[in-house]
Amino acid sequence: MSMYSKQGTSERQTVMTAQKPKFGTFIRERRTAKGYSLRRFAELVGISPTYLSHVEQDKVVTPPTADRIQKMADLLGESPDELFAMAGRVPEDLPKIIQSQPEAMPALLRAVKGLTPEQLKKLQDQASKMRREGDPS
Repeated sequence: MSMYSKQGTSERQTVMTAQKPKFGTFIRERRTAKGYSLRRFAELVGISPTYLSHVEQDKVVTPPTADRIQKMADLLGESPDELFAMAGRVPEDLPKIIQSQPEAMPALLRAVKGLTPEQLKKLQDQASKMRREGDPS
């Protein structure tokens, strides 16, 4: 049963916006909503059921590896980046991206800190457009 089940939809959205669930709690809720048993989900992810149980109870010091978080996201139909953030991990490609431009990338990240999701989406769209326009193919 969801920890939000006694609340109405608008109340639930407010609570979820104000305080995001912990990684393990979120995984358990999404896993059960998708109909996966603990054993089957653990098998598909490549971890033991005992370890998955500990993850879902937020009893692990070290969250699952990046590739396992990616598998979880794929199986649950969730954003891998959101799960990485919830788990306190950084996607494997980001350090290389940042290191490729050691001054510009950190400066860009600092500059966009505090922008709204809508503002970030506009910036992302503009960057994609700039990249396409610069691509000669």
